[in-house]
Amino acid sequence: MTTTLNRRIAPPRMGRIRARYVLERNVMVYRRLWLIVFSGFFEPVFYLFSVGIGISKLVGDVAGPNGELVEYTAFVAPALLAASAMNGAVYESTMNIFWKLKFAKVYDSMLAAPLNVWDIAIGEIGWSQIRGGLYAGAFLIVALVMGLLQSWWAVLALPAALLIGIAFASVGFAATTYLKSWQDFDMVNMVMMPLFLFSATFFPLSVYPPVLQAIAQISPLYHGVEIIRALTLGTISGVIFAHIAFLVVMTVIGFSITARRLEKLLKA
Repeated sequence: MTTTLNRRIAPPRMGRIRARYVLERNVMVYRRLWLIVFSGFFEPVFYLFSVGIGISKLVGDVAGPNGELVEYTAFVAPALLAASAMNGAVYESTMNIFWKLKFAKVYDSMLAAPLNVWDIAIGEIGWSQIRGGLYAGAFLIVALVMGLLQSWWAVLALPAALLIGIAFASVGFAATTYLKSWQDFDMVNMVMMPLFLFSATFFPLSVYPPVLQAIAQISPLYHGVEIIRALTLGTISGVIFAHIAFLVVMTVIGFSITARRLEKLLKA
């Protein structure tokens, strides 16, 4: 019994990571459901088109990260790119994980095989990140076609989006382990919508009231937006490393909570 428990909770050693089998399972399941995978991509793209066609002409130019004036569409596009990565990761790591955990009992079967909770956590969070990365990559192509990428630093926007995806996927998975019913997903939406609207997504942080500025700066999406906006506009500074560090810490915490909660929920 002790050996089985240790196998379940011990982090995988180098060369013995079996999370790839969890990834392979997801690929096999979704290869005929690719329209579902891309469903969350369209919302931010529609936002971008609406901004570019209508709102941008009304707003004009806004202050960018360094105070210089930039076209409003170019200001909003990197924020919507970050939101695409967040959406893909959260959609996959919440509802789909909840179904597998509570109803399909997929993870009980996995633990009967030579897999432990770290393998499951890494595999599922990795797949959620891949979904977020697909959203972000497709959105980046749209932004490129629209001429909204103003710097060669924008080639790093996709890796930045992957960092956003894995941060939100790890925390999303951890949060899902605490949910009891489908009605609890209303709380997920209650968190997602304010993050989307108040993370300096549509307006510079300087126009927010002081209280909202302080709140926005602890928003994970805000840090992702600031990274991608700096890359696409070419306004790189040392502050970007603080934003990256925030998302890395978020990822580590999410992974740790996910593995421990899975062990508690799935223990024999």
